[in-house]
Amino acid sequence: MDNNFYRASLLSFEEEALKELQKEIISLLSDKISDKKKEADLVLKQKSFQAKLKKIYQNLSFWEKTLIARHPDRPHFSDYSKTIFDDFIELHGDRYFGDDRAILGGLAKLGDHSVMLVGHEKGREQDRIRHNFGMANPEGYRKALRLFHLANKYRIPIITLIDTPGAYPGIGAEERGQSEAIAKNLQAMFALEVPVISVIIGEGGSGGALGIAVGNHIAMLEYSIYSVISPESCASILWRDAGKKEEAANALKNDSTYALKNRVIDEIIKEPFGGAQRDALGMSNNFKKSLLKTLKSFEKIKTREIISAREKKFAHMGV
Repeated sequence: MDNNFYRASLLSFEEEALKELQKEIISLLSDKISDKKKEADLVLKQKSFQAKLKKIYQNLSFWEKTLIARHPDRPHFSDYSKTIFDDFIELHGDRYFGDDRAILGGLAKLGDHSVMLVGHEKGREQDRIRHNFGMANPEGYRKALRLFHLANKYRIPIITLIDTPGAYPGIGAEERGQSEAIAKNLQAMFALEVPVISVIIGEGGSGGALGIAVGNHIAMLEYSIYSVISPESCASILWRDAGKKEEAANALKNDSTYALKNRVIDEIIKEPFGGAQRDALGMSNNFKKSLLKTLKSFEKIKTREIISAREKKFAHMGV
């Protein structure tokens, strides 16, 4: 295991079993003085850490999976654009209002293929405010739409990465036509003549996610979530109590297993042991293999079939 595996921030349900062990391992890894006794102690503690983590991850609740999907160390769009794709050239602005940093996009290379890459970016630490925590304004969806039309014009496949709790519900966003912008994207994406591959990499929340997720092939990373509403909002509506978020998550069944079972998605992309946050490079390798395989499957499909298959797919979801 890479040493970063043991340094990922612990989630609330991991702390009781792993907190002290993690401290001891990090201390041993940081100690520059090495001897056989310390090395043996480190190996023993690392094995214990892995065994306990495996036990935790064998029986995760829907709420615990939600926490993993929101993990602060989980790879974001900006990480994958560097590790999976080559020569990413970001394109800015919607040509109407501004350049929303919650949705990023541009041209990139995936293996030998040119692609249009578009996705949500949550940002990290102080940067999260700049990216509005991945909650896009109307200009973000209009920027995405502009890039979709550009890809369609030059016959470039589209790959979208979804990671948002939902579209931004602010007054300014509503005044500038938030619902109209998302609706326009849904309408336009159904008519695109190029393949669209959509992947939920963290949170897939409501219309904010669907606004860039009308794909021919939809995948989810193993510990990502996809739902019509967040557990907190669901609990507030149903029980008038956001504290019942765990019950709401159980009711929503928002994980990748149920999404695949109900034909909402086509594929679950396996995450490395302990989740993508513990092995970003391993996750990128798995992710890239999946994308290349999917892209190859579209090489000989005609335009009419691409549009027809996308329409049928969404018509039969959950049936």
